[in-house]
Amino acid sequence: MNIFLLYYHTLKYLKISQVVGRIKKKFKRVKLCKDEISLRESSGRLIRYEINKPGYLGSRCFFFLNVRHEIASWNDECLDKLWLYNLHYFNDLNSTGSLLKTSQLNSLIESWIQENPPFYGNGWEPYPISLRVVNWIKYFLHLKTYPYYYLESLYQQANALEQQLEYHLLGNHLFSNAKALLFAGLFFDGERANFWIKKGLSILDKEITEQILPDGGYFELSPMYHNIILSDLLDLYNLSSVYPYDFMVKRRRKWLNIINSMIQWGKHMSHPDGEISFFNDSAMKVAPSMDDIYAYAKALGINISDVGMVPTTQFTYKHLYDSGYVSVVSQNVKAILDLAKVGPDYIPGHAHADTLSFEMSFFGLRVFVNSGTSVYGLGQERLRQRKTQSHNTVEVDGKDSSEVWGGFRVARRAYPSNPIISYDDCLTISCGHDGYKRLPGRVDHLREWSFFDNKIIITDNLVGQFSYATAYYHLHPDVHVEQLENVVQLTLSSGQKIQVESNIKIEIQSSTWHPEFGISISNKKLVIKTEGSIINLIVRY
Repeated sequence: MNIFLLYYHTLKYLKISQVVGRIKKKFKRVKLCKDEISLRESSGRLIRYEINKPGYLGSRCFFFLNVRHEIASWNDECLDKLWLYNLHYFNDLNSTGSLLKTSQLNSLIESWIQENPPFYGNGWEPYPISLRVVNWIKYFLHLKTYPYYYLESLYQQANALEQQLEYHLLGNHLFSNAKALLFAGLFFDGERANFWIKKGLSILDKEITEQILPDGGYFELSPMYHNIILSDLLDLYNLSSVYPYDFMVKRRRKWLNIINSMIQWGKHMSHPDGEISFFNDSAMKVAPSMDDIYAYAKALGINISDVGMVPTTQFTYKHLYDSGYVSVVSQNVKAILDLAKVGPDYIPGHAHADTLSFEMSFFGLRVFVNSGTSVYGLGQERLRQRKTQSHNTVEVDGKDSSEVWGGFRVARRAYPSNPIISYDDCLTISCGHDGYKRLPGRVDHLREWSFFDNKIIITDNLVGQFSYATAYYHLHPDVHVEQLENVVQLTLSSGQKIQVESNIKIEIQSSTWHPEFGISISNKKLVIKTEGSIINLIVRY
């Protein structure tokens, strides 16, 4: 497509506030402040729950995103931007065993202050500031003493953040900005700190209503970012006990209700192994796992109601109506179906062209998997991982169901129809999308999943004119794939066997799976190519 049309179909969805925010960002000059610094009294210590593994290996050597670097500079232009962001987050301050090595961590803080003058480098961009401010404050609340110049630096970081809130991006970035302002406003005292509290709460009140859907899902529709925002809310709930002012206490009940709702959603969207499913930008070990979240909530005294569905011999389902996913469970199967939009129209940056895709576990093990996310940025691998062909769904005439491009952009995008769910002799779930209506043949893609006691039938119906269609079914790397006479046999690591057959020839091809950033693992995918309109896949187990 013409690049100008790509931009048009991308930018037309933006909010006016995003456009204005981008213009302001271009001309904004961040200024230092000269306030006297004082701290607000707290009623106790923040409850500490160490989730992250340490990334600092010593001697200026760090390990983030499964990549190890020894840094000569905090802003080495030869290093990946996302890796540098992680360097500046300072997650190590609250990682496992961090309070046992405060001398080493304090040296890191001192190095950062000395080598990152205001407002130079990645560390002074608003998103890294947001995460670092929270990490420093959590850490300082547990230290007995620390130098005054630590506070001076932290105060200037919060001041810089206040001047460059990410209204041009919105979403999880603005949420993180607001959380950091609230942390800083409560930690410090004075007129500016009071303004940070007011500003942070104002944004959070608005964005929580906007970003957390009624079914408990996070509106960017990424299980990974869902868990990030959920852990942010746990931090806010935690903070309200340390600074129990009326304006914090009155929000605790609302935050608690949202936390419970988000935990329910996260459980429905997780596999039996306890880890997240891979829809849109999702990878393990970036956000806390659901087990980590349960443990943190328990440490905060939050009683978590029963989550998920109890597996039975019959299929049960949960339709997460507002976010658009369906979770299906039986004694031996967990299926997660994507009947969702790619994300909010004005912020689809973490979207993949994965409409009507699915993931399935059998006998507690992942079998059908979307390809995951191992990289951000503008490269071809980033684009490939966002494309329809990297997900368990159907591609028409080599085109994506939604026009993903660049690193974080979507032009014309698929919209799903209202799903139809029935339970007669089997559980049947059907849905369609209009993503291929933009093609000359104006193709509708309709998909139906039928769940029987010992088999699952997936039927795709393509209505319209097209030259060819390709259905992809990606398999977990631990699944052994064998072509038999009329079927493809899948052998799980536990020894159980699953047979797959179709009305069309199934090809076995090599691919890669990306469970974490920086990791690509060889796997197999089943590929069905056809010029016809009906594709049937039968999975017997």
